[in-house]
Amino acid sequence: MSGWQSSARLSGLVSVVLGAASLTACAGPSIHSDVTRVQDLSRVEHLTQLVELEVDPVAAEDAQRLLAGTLDADTAVRVALLNNRELRATLRELGVARGHLMQAGVLPNPVVELEILPERNSQLELRVEWDITSVVLAPRRARAAEPALLAARYRVAGAVVDLGYRVRVAFYAVQAAQQRLGVAQRMLDTFAAGRDAARAIFEAGNSAELDLASQEVAYERARITVAQLELDAATAREVLQRLLGAHGEDTAWTVTAELPDVPASVTLPDALETQALQASLELHETRQRLEGLARRTGVARVAGWLPDVAVDVHALHGNPEDGAAGGSRGWRFGGGVSVGVPVFDQQRGTTRALEAEFDALMERYYGMAVDLRSAARDARNRVVSAHARARQYQAVIVPAQARVSAQTLLQSNAMQVGTYPLLQ
Repeated sequence: MSGWQSSARLSGLVSVVLGAASLTACAGPSIHSDVTRVQDLSRVEHLTQLVELEVDPVAAEDAQRLLAGTLDADTAVRVALLNNRELRATLRELGVARGHLMQAGVLPNPVVELEILPERNSQLELRVEWDITSVVLAPRRARAAEPALLAARYRVAGAVVDLGYRVRVAFYAVQAAQQRLGVAQRMLDTFAAGRDAARAIFEAGNSAELDLASQEVAYERARITVAQLELDAATAREVLQRLLGAHGEDTAWTVTAELPDVPASVTLPDALETQALQASLELHETRQRLEGLARRTGVARVAGWLPDVAVDVHALHGNPEDGAAGGSRGWRFGGGVSVGVPVFDQQRGTTRALEAEFDALMERYYGMAVDLRSAARDARNRVVSAHARARQYQAVIVPAQARVSAQTLLQSNAMQVGTYPLLQ
């Protein structure tokens, strides 16, 4: 008992306890700071208001207001950020990592034991026991849990960026599907005109039945094409619908009619691969996971050689066998220490498993970097090729086709070509 009253040991124990308590206090229950960090990483505003909303099947009011108007790509992304349930769930899951961090640094509870008529010639025994080893390890465990929260922030930020990308892709797919359908419907009108002309000419006896049958088949094929494109447009709309999280009356949204013109040039950074590596939220997340594994391995090593130490203070009251004192001798105090010697269980299996997990994740980290470089090159190639092809259509093919139509009309007026070539 006198050893625990030593001022040096007592001050050391108090410092450990205060350090663990401070780490626990720093990991507060609110996730607003985490969501704010996600906003900074994803460069998206107004995410903090999402975690303040109640879990409710009704869409967010701001999203309903935006859906009532005509959507462009930016507005569609804004609606999805407000209304997409998977994103809102992912944001709330930051609380899971925050809670694990809070719990990791919590000090162990003392064990209180009360016995009536115990041994040691007493009427009452009160014992308080505390696990000192867990107190010593609490700051280390809290520090080892910090990278998991940082990794969760990067993962959620990546989900925000990914959702914005998928919404833009789906939005342009809807625009493209609607424009393809519009072209097909105009073509169907043309085939209808050709069929009607063929019928009139055939009834006048100026053409063979083969011409009439050919025009009727062409019209029916065009109807099939329009039906397929109507389905494609409806499917593309539902893909965007799910990303927007719209349902009920909010599904009557419309999008801007036309795709924007192709820009005259496309600018890509020279150090595209380097920038992709630096900006990759997935790589940042993996680095934090590696840091967390390294810290957990350190905790396992320390826990392997650190004895299991518990101290107890007990108080004894009364002595029923002491007749001279009327069966009572007041309170008597004592203390003790129990030490579990780490002879057999030294956490070697846990340490080895964590080391293997670290090495495996490091291999995947390097593989992710290689894949990311390749993806950056592939994206650059596809952007350059798509831009060149789109510019060729916009600057050369469409104007050339317009000239062909104009010249065909002139030739038709001059009775050099027939009705069907003109309609085609």
